Amino acid sequence: MGAQKSIHAGKAKIDVNVDFTHKLCTSLMLNTFSSADNPLSLVIGSLCIKHPNLFGGSEKLDVSLDKGLYDSNILIAYRRPRQECRAHQSFVVQHSFSPEIGTHGIPLNNFSRSGSGGVNLSRLSVGMDLKEPVSSKWSSTSSIKFEHVRPFNDDGCSISRDCDGFALTYSGRPHDSMVVLKHESRFANANDRSCFHFNLQIEQGIPVLSKMIIFNRFKFAASKGIKLGPTLLLTRLTGGSIVGDMAPYQAFSIGGLGSVRGYGEGAVGSGRSCLVANSELTLPLNKVVEGAVFMDCGTDLRSGYLVPGNPALRQGKPGSGVGMGCGLRFKSQFGHFQLDYAINAFKQGTFYFGLSNLGS
Repeated sequence: MGAQKSIHAGKAKIDVNVDFTHKLCTSLMLNTFSSADNPLSLVIGSLCIKHPNLFGGSEKLDVSLDKGLYDSNILIAYRRPRQECRAHQSFVVQHSFSPEIGTHGIPLNNFSRSGSGGVNLSRLSVGMDLKEPVSSKWSSTSSIKFEHVRPFNDDGCSISRDCDGFALTYSGRPHDSMVVLKHESRFANANDRSCFHFNLQIEQGIPVLSKMIIFNRFKFAASKGIKLGPTLLLTRLTGGSIVGDMAPYQAFSIGGLGSVRGYGEGAVGSGRSCLVANSELTLPLNKVVEGAVFMDCGTDLRSGYLVPGNPALRQGKPGSGVGMGCGLRFKSQFGHFQLDYAINAFKQGTFYFGLSNLGS
């Protein structure tokens, strides 16, 4: 159940969305978290404030707040008007808080769910984005940002080590700081019979100060869709790797919705590298509902032991896994949603509910 409202105040626009839909499904998947007694802790939604002409020169200001049951994100973006043939500049301040389940979560029920490992991350970043003019099929964005990462326990206290005494940060201190250069390129091509998407992200840690992290991290995602009569076959391949300095929270986590279904978030593994493949066949049932069958598989490419502290080995994660199942896709004015049931290699089933993103 949700509500949406747009309010116009002069040239400013305020979009409000409050949603209670995910409460039941998220509780079933992450029931090891303790819910607070405050009723506001059960609210999932977003608040967005936009101003299209802040100083009278087409400057745009976006302020957004997204809140989940256990995570939150605040984003402030100031966008200057773009001159012809020049990159679009944006100044961004962002703060997020989320449980670090992917790396430090504890697999439960034959890896079908992940419980809290008692580690949460607070991330504060300040930087600038440069979005290049879009061609017919290609687009790219470059950015530089300063990022400050601080681990917390479930009681909100700053920590530097996990329950086994291993460091949670690269520096070994209660926080890490880094300056990161990032470039992202996107390609999209579609027609009536097929579609293809490709995305490549490259990040480089810059040693501005002596104790900052120096690393190179890349991630790619390629997806292909082919229409076979009324059905649509979607395949997706994602992967990545990181070299240089590394903190445990930078590991690639495998498992969960958007990765290998049938497993809890990060329950397959977490490593310096990863490779995940998804295949899904959808068939329209009516104008708003589609049926789907799918198979997912993923591996950490035997790189779990290269993560500092080797959390995957300590938690007994297998490092590779296969999941398969079926589901429904719903199209509505509020967006596209999916409901899936998947079985993992241990024949343990799990329900998933969320935004449909396969092939995006």
